[in-house]
Amino acid sequence: MPPKIDFTDSLEKIPVKIFADPRQGSVYVAQQIALLIQEKEAAGQKCVIGLATGSTPKSLYAELVKMHQEDGLSFKNVITFNLDQYYPMEKDALQSYHYFMRKNLFEQTDIDPNNYHLPDGMVAKDDVKEHCLNYEKQIAAAGGLDLQILGIGTNGHIGFNEPGSGIYTKTRLTTLDNSTRIANAYEFGNMSDVPRMAITMGISTILKSKRIILMAWGQGKAPVIQQSVELDDTEDLPASLLQNHDNCTFVLDETAASELTRFKYPWLTGECVWTDMMMKKAVVYLALKLQKPVLSLTNNDYNDNGLSDLLVEKGDAYEINLLVFYLLRDTITGWPAGKVTGKRDNHPERSDPFPKKVIIFSPHPDDDIISMGGTFMRLHDQGHEVHVAYQTSGNIAVTDEFVTRFIDFAVGFENMFDIDDTRSRKILDDATSFLKHKKTSEKDTEEIRAIKGLIRRCEAKATCKYVGLTEDRAHFENLPFYETGTIEKNPMGEADVENTMELLNRLKPHQLFCAGDFADPHGTHKVCFDVVIEALQRIKQSGATWVNDCWLWLYKGAWQEWDITEVEMAVPMSPDQVMKKRHGIFIHQSQKDSVPFQGSDDREFWQRAEERNGNTAKLYAQLGLTQYAAMEAFVRWHF
Repeated sequence: MPPKIDFTDSLEKIPVKIFADPRQGSVYVAQQIALLIQEKEAAGQKCVIGLATGSTPKSLYAELVKMHQEDGLSFKNVITFNLDQYYPMEKDALQSYHYFMRKNLFEQTDIDPNNYHLPDGMVAKDDVKEHCLNYEKQIAAAGGLDLQILGIGTNGHIGFNEPGSGIYTKTRLTTLDNSTRIANAYEFGNMSDVPRMAITMGISTILKSKRIILMAWGQGKAPVIQQSVELDDTEDLPASLLQNHDNCTFVLDETAASELTRFKYPWLTGECVWTDMMMKKAVVYLALKLQKPVLSLTNNDYNDNGLSDLLVEKGDAYEINLLVFYLLRDTITGWPAGKVTGKRDNHPERSDPFPKKVIIFSPHPDDDIISMGGTFMRLHDQGHEVHVAYQTSGNIAVTDEFVTRFIDFAVGFENMFDIDDTRSRKILDDATSFLKHKKTSEKDTEEIRAIKGLIRRCEAKATCKYVGLTEDRAHFENLPFYETGTIEKNPMGEADVENTMELLNRLKPHQLFCAGDFADPHGTHKVCFDVVIEALQRIKQSGATWVNDCWLWLYKGAWQEWDITEVEMAVPMSPDQVMKKRHGIFIHQSQKDSVPFQGSDDREFWQRAEERNGNTAKLYAQLGLTQYAAMEAFVRWHF
């Protein structure tokens, strides 16, 4: 009998290693770097490494620092060359990659300052070409790169080699793609402050490295990873050019790998275990591909599209279609906390107890209304005790101009009513003076951050009143991890968890809603989610019984939606409810018109939410279910 061949990765043109989460992936890459450093040191050689910046390698550098401090890993024989640098950009600016590398790696290890190199973002324009040529010569003089670490942009760029960069390009000054500038705007707070140019190693420079490791984390990178790994190489997708390297590996977390064919359409790469969920995934894929309702699919449709094995195992298309149709139908409910009359055995939520005590965890002060505003209002209208836990102040997302407007109002209010409050006037005067002279890279004072937080707090309270909640149902946690005053946040801390545990133990909810969208540009959603999960696990371990009867539902935020095959509860909305949700979002005036930290999408949040909810409803209708104006989708988390 011939050996069984595994075709799981047969469509992948670059080797891929997949880990459960970014930390595990970072540990693996850190171990590879440590081995290389030690091998080179044992041979009496320098270890030359090309380094990347941005959010992706932060966890890698944290692991390397940990290895240095706890395991004695030395960087004395290491020479580094960074991929790129904004132009123009001062070395000590908060957004400078010089500053990033010093803070996250160099100053926490024993690397010789003379051994790390980055492009100079302040070199005179007339000297840039010579500077780039010298950078290439420095790499060559060091013996070439032994290892190059890469991240990847959502448009496929590596370094700042944007789409269209040639395979023979070397270190040079390049113009940044607008999508890259939008994606990186979160580092600056204002799109107009993002540099339009950068100095970057070229594709040819990168490909000369003896070994390449590209890291990618999160759902937002999944589409471009699939294209880079499985499609033909093209200069329109620079990362795909890595297919031409003999020793390149992509290191991914599970969500970044989720669009690979082996996960997205596993029946196309080999044998498949046909669970109900897998059948749902395959049949929905087939129906959407053929633009046919589920109940209209035929045996020929299955046979002609790689699903003949499903017919062999499960029988006629008619029976399979019915099963999947019912699975889809049973996710739809107008009763997100359970149906009190005419109870359904297959309802997404339990009917009892009724009414339920519900907590909506909102990472920012507007995620509740943006992501699940229709469900939020329905929960209240159906008689449940709804609470909202605003996990962070959201202060960094308020523009200085908006603060100025409120200061002008406060001063005018005092003058109009002849109020003499010396202390508050001093705070307002100091805030006005600071904003007037504030530098682009300067961190806000505590007073400015407090004012910005107060603005968002008032908007959140107004939203709760709009929905119908009393003031005591709004809980402002102000988790400490967020309060750094900069885009970069601290890791989850003990105070964050204890704060959340206190709220949960005090309210003892039957149902929770949490943000499951980890594609937000500054990572706040992921930390907030981790805090809630850690709090729940500790409460469970403490022996508290209420947590065993608490169900947790995840919603997506402003950046993406659940895949329709993942949805376990879909709450439909009428046109009137869509408009009511829109007006609820409008209450957050500080986030309207110009959205700070908007990622790669320049639309306002209400526009994103309506398109996302409307598209979910269209997909259900296209599959043969009832047509609604919009739908909010949820997935249950089992903790």
